Amino acid sequence: METTAFPNPFALLWRQFKIEWRLYVRDRAAMFWTFLFPLLMLFGFGVIFRSGGPPALTLVRIAPAHETARDQAFLKALQEGRLKVVTLDAKQAEERWKKGETTAQLESVGDGYRLHLNSYLLAQGQVVALAASQAFLVAQARVRGVAEPERIPMVIESPGHAHSTNYAAFLVPGLVGLNLLSTGLFAVGMVTVAYREKGKYRRLAVTPLPKWVFLSGQILQRVTSVLLQTALLLLAAWLGFNIKNEGSYLVFTALVIFGTATFIAMGFALSSFASTVETYGAVSNLAFFPMMLLSGVYFRLDNAPQWIQKAVLILPLSPFLRALRAVYNDGATLQGHASGLAILAAWAALSFLFAVKRFRWV
Repeated sequence: METTAFPNPFALLWRQFKIEWRLYVRDRAAMFWTFLFPLLMLFGFGVIFRSGGPPALTLVRIAPAHETARDQAFLKALQEGRLKVVTLDAKQAEERWKKGETTAQLESVGDGYRLHLNSYLLAQGQVVALAASQAFLVAQARVRGVAEPERIPMVIESPGHAHSTNYAAFLVPGLVGLNLLSTGLFAVGMVTVAYREKGKYRRLAVTPLPKWVFLSGQILQRVTSVLLQTALLLLAAWLGFNIKNEGSYLVFTALVIFGTATFIAMGFALSSFASTVETYGAVSNLAFFPMMLLSGVYFRLDNAPQWIQKAVLILPLSPFLRALRAVYNDGATLQGHASGLAILAAWAALSFLFAVKRFRWV
């Protein structure tokens, strides 16, 4: 009696994994958005906002009709305070103000001065105002011949005191997190809906290929893709900006894998809400754009209302980026991030359970 030899499931999984990679490499658009676009974002924003020290602060000064000793003392104190002072006549200053190019503008009013702050650039303007106020006190003391007040020293550094400010260093973990989110919502969720819409899952059901092999092959390809793009991004940050991981590579890698699992589960869960690619595009963007804009990928929400700052903490990308930046930028451990990681774990578990319950092949 002849016995039927069943193929080795792990051999099938390896074959399916290679097939997924071949299909992925043939998709030039996917290769661009996965590997090249994050590098363009890093070097583009990194070069534009590159900073080797405190940010340059500019104060537009309207030239007084008659330069007094007090005006000269004030100007000298402003320049000593590392402010870039641009002196213009009233007409030039007004033209610059109307163009929105002025952060803060200083003018003489009677026996004193008045400072105008651009409401669209209020965060920078407030820093200029504080520096100008300190300079005014110093100038007043010099004119009166009394002891000068001591300036408050300003040091700009990261939260973990690891190094001075560098926007590229802030951006790298943000781009890593954004890549993971894109992989889960688009490379997984979108492909799942497309396969279902085209009937690929229906045809798979009548083949001897186990379904778990097919799904596992997709997941393994996405995970290896994420690890490769993350390594490439870290290498580019090191070569281009001399930025390196300050913490444990083991912890950093574990966080990346944890985040990948969470966002892949979210992609599968969201795919159950759509039967067509067009519908899924709308559903996924409802989840993608709020997290991209509010979770701290490109900037912090320090000037946003407190309720928004607290509300975004329940989004999975926000606590993930906080933990990732703590490890990468400051060499920290995960101590102090237990609540954030618990939120991430809750999203992963709920998304997985929801995806399992709602997932369908047709």
